[in-house]
Amino acid sequence: MSLLVKICGLSTSETLDVALDAGADMVGFVFFPPSPRHLSLEAARTLGARVKDRALKVALTVDADDATIKAIVEALQPDILQLHGKETAARLRDIRQQFGRPVMKALAVESKADLASLPAYADAADRILFDARPPRGATRPGGLGAVFDWHVLEDLDLQLPFMVSGGLNVDNVSAAVRVTRAGGVDVSSGVEVTPGVKDPEMIRAFVRAARASEELSVR
Repeated sequence: MSLLVKICGLSTSETLDVALDAGADMVGFVFFPPSPRHLSLEAARTLGARVKDRALKVALTVDADDATIKAIVEALQPDILQLHGKETAARLRDIRQQFGRPVMKALAVESKADLASLPAYADAADRILFDARPPRGATRPGGLGAVFDWHVLEDLDLQLPFMVSGGLNVDNVSAAVRVTRAGGVDVSSGVEVTPGVKDPEMIRAFVRAARASEELSVR
C-alpha cells in the first residue's frame, strides 16, 4: 500500500490548492480555538467544498462534545474525524456510531509505556496517529513541532493502520518512514514559516520528500 501523506492545519484557499496539486492524500482542518490553525465553520464550509474529492478531508477536534462535532460535520463534510484529545475507546465508538465517519485516534508517545493503551482502541478506532507528547504546560496537544523517538514504534505489531506525526519536515520524513514503517505521515508546523502560516514551497517539498521515502522503503 502506498504511503499516505497528510497536510494538516490548512486554513487558506491558496495553501489548500497547493497541497492538493502536490498530491496530498489527506488534508486536515483544525477545530480547536487555542490553535493558531483553528478554523471557523464558515471557512471550513468554503475550503471543504474546494477539495472536490481530490483528497480525504480530515476534521481535527480535541475532546469536542456532540454539538460541536455535529456542526463541524455539517460544515466540512469530513471523510475522517481525527480525535486528538483524551477521548476513551467508548467515546470513539459513540462518535463513530453517531456520525457515521471513520475515526483516527491520536496518541501521544514518549516511551514504549505509552503504547499500553493501544489494545483498548483496537475495535474503536479505524486508524491511529502517533504524535509527540506535548511538553508540560502546553495549551494544545499537537502542532508544536516536537519529535518523539521513532524507535518506540520499531517492529510494532499493530493490526490497525497507523500514521506518524510530530515535528516532521522535509529533512526527517524519510528517516521517520524508514524506522517506523508507518503507512502515513502527517505534517503541520513542519511546512510553516510561522505558527499557522503554511508555506507553499515547503508543502511541495514535503510531499516530494515523503514520496521519495516511500520509494526508498520498497527497494
